[in-house]
Order: sequence, then structure tokens, then C-alpha cells
Amino acid sequence: MSTSKRLSRVLATSKTITFDENSRIVIMSDCHRGNGSWGDNFSNNQNLFFAALYYYYDNGYTYIELGDGDELWENRAIEDIIYTHSDVFWLMSLFYKDYRFYMTFGNHDIVKKDAKYTQTKCNAFYCDSTNAHMALFPDIEITEGLILRYRNTKYQLLLTHGHQGDFLNDNLWRLARFLVRYLWKPLELLGIKDPTSAAKNNGKKNSIEKKLIDWSKQNNQILICGHTHRPVFPQVGESLYFNDGSCVHPRCITAIEIRNGTISLVKWATMTKPDRTLFVGREVLEGPVRLIDYFHAADQFS
Repeated sequence: MSTSKRLSRVLATSKTITFDENSRIVIMSDCHRGNGSWGDNFSNNQNLFFAALYYYYDNGYTYIELGDGDELWENRAIEDIIYTHSDVFWLMSLFYKDYRFYMTFGNHDIVKKDAKYTQTKCNAFYCDSTNAHMALFPDIEITEGLILRYRNTKYQLLLTHGHQGDFLNDNLWRLARFLVRYLWKPLELLGIKDPTSAAKNNGKKNSIEKKLIDWSKQNNQILICGHTHRPVFPQVGESLYFNDGSCVHPRCITAIEIRNGTISLVKWATMTKPDRTLFVGREVLEGPVRLIDYFHAADQFS
């Protein structure tokens, strides 16, 4: 199935969430949480992620994890991932308990689309601090896409992982998972990059992004994705395609924030004060820009 048909199907079947000028939403993707082994790309940034997520929890944000939250191609057991990063899952469980958490699946955690899998694997976890099992995401519905509908307007944003523009990682995901699990994972430990990965191949990134941009223009639809790990924040009138980047950049994590009717691209990183002490800081890379300006630009594409 073509990228256009895949994305149109996601748009037609996605769950809708309403938001307004008082809403606070943060979108992150591609955490690729692993089991703590040498191949766990999330481990280097786990403290950055926890600090950022705690900030968003304390400041009343809704957290949307836009696919590939867990690395379930290289790792078979999500239980090992949850145990390794139990502090992160504890914090996400607080969002979920407060009805401020949504998750979509990407290609690397596509098994989460099976409701039986999530009900079995994501229902509870063992918390070291309490020495007891705690609720994680009971009865969670993990979808392929989400629609953010701007209250009292005709406008909306489509959120999905973005692998729908990548034939190997979408249509042939079982083959891609086999190659990653049994071929590229061992080679990655030797420093050899996976050429089939959109995150590590600029040619693939450009090809996928072109398909996503074309679809968003043809459908006059703001589209927010992950998958390529490359942050994208277009100028008004330039494009309708955004990308939140990833949580496995070498020295930072990136996210998209929606707040007070505006959208921004931000970075969290370890920063240095004048006295040379270190802290986890937030930096606005692009924006804030009023969403209504993008919506009006979308009207011009029609």
C-alpha cells in the first residue's frame, strides 16, 4: 500500500483529542528504551528524559509518545525494558493515571498494536522503591495515529510515527525486524551502522520526508511525525510537516510543545552555568508560532 493510502487510512481511523488555548501538550518519540545492555541507545539520555518528563508533569502537560518508545526489535521482552527503566515507567504511569498520556506505536514497537499484548505486558510493573507491583497502563489503547482537534474550529493536526513513508519498515516490518535483531544489532556493537535505518541514512530520510510533505500538502493537513530522528519545524507557508526528532541524539533530546495556541521545537540537554556546574536545561530551538497561522496557510494549499 502506498504512503498516501496508508496515511489517509490513519487519518480516517485515528482517535480524536480536543485541545484549546489553555492546553499544554508535549510530543516526543523514538526513545528506543532498551534493556540496559551496550545496545541500549536510550541509556545515555535517560536522565535528560526523566528530567524533561518531570518538568512536563509538574507543569500540567499531556504527554504524547509518538512511536518507537521501546526497542522491541532488538529486544524480545518488554518486561526487561520496564525493569531497567522503571523510574521512567513510574513517571509515565503518573501521566496515565491523570488522563494525560497517549501512546502511538511505531515500527520498532509495532507489536503494541495488538490489544492482547498491551493488556498482558503493559498492565502493571514491579516498582523497586515500593517493593510491590503497581499499575502501569491498565486498559490502554495504543493506536497508529492521533488527531488533535482545535476546539470550536474546523482545524486539526494528525500525529503518527511516520514509518508509513518507509516501505521496508512498514510493509515489510517483520523482515526488517529479523535483520535488525539477528544481523545489524551485533554489527552495531562493532560500530557498523544499519544502512536500512531511516535514522542513520540521510538518503532514506530525504525520501521519507518528501512523501510525508507531499501527502500533507495534498491533503491540507498538518502532520507531526517522528521516525527519521531529524527535527523539522517549517516556516509558515513553507510546509505542513513537522518532526519532533528523537530522544537518542548524541547529547540531547528534542520535543514539540503545544501551549497557549502556539507550537515550538525544544531541546533538553546538559548545560553549564558560569561557575561550571552542570544542570539539565531546556532551550527553544524554533517558535513559538501560532498554530492558527499554519492552519490559515493550509487553507491556501486547498
